Amino acid sequence: MNKENISRIIDCLEDYTEKYELPMAILAKEWKSEPFKILISIMLSSRTKDDITAKASVRLFSKAKILRDLEKMPLKEIESLIYPVNFYKTKALHVKDITAMVRKNFGGKVPDDFKGLTSLPGVGPKTANLVLNIVFGKDYIGVDTHVHQILNRIGYVQTKNPEETESQLKKKLPKKYWRNINVILVLFGQNICVSASPFCSRCPVKDYCLRIGVKKSR
Repeated sequence: MNKENISRIIDCLEDYTEKYELPMAILAKEWKSEPFKILISIMLSSRTKDDITAKASVRLFSKAKILRDLEKMPLKEIESLIYPVNFYKTKALHVKDITAMVRKNFGGKVPDDFKGLTSLPGVGPKTANLVLNIVFGKDYIGVDTHVHQILNRIGYVQTKNPEETESQLKKKLPKKYWRNINVILVLFGQNICVSASPFCSRCPVKDYCLRIGVKKSR
């Protein structure tokens, strides 16, 4: 697939997905000046539906206004506030450890580089990339299961996992799309290009899609 076609696809999907809402994206705009909230929320979002993560994050930060509040908060209280995000007990531990490390190692400020972010417990490449993108306005690509699946499905990449997808995108995706592609494809993946039996009949870019791996559609 050439640059012209991928540009047409992304531009089309950006317009198409404007009618949908992504709760975490709305919160990210609200918390733009509070990087620790965005960092923790993205960490909590791993393998958890967006609306569940958003509600858990709101509960947590209604009790913890600043980073220090999280560090002082009892582990059991964090667990109860973030439940039912997947792996909530492990993630509650990560919350405690992240807050302590940010204070001790980074002077209380969320690090603005990939190495610093990925040194924090529970913060992998996807989370780090999204934080650098959303909070610090840097050109990093957040690749989750939606981005990985959709770009393989349309035939833009041929990769086995999100890490390989990210590597390929850095080489071939026009840089102007790096910051927005995650939100666009998450919205599209949640509403149209779903994992099982996607709504191909309603897809605005079906003429470009190779439908790789699609065995059943609607």
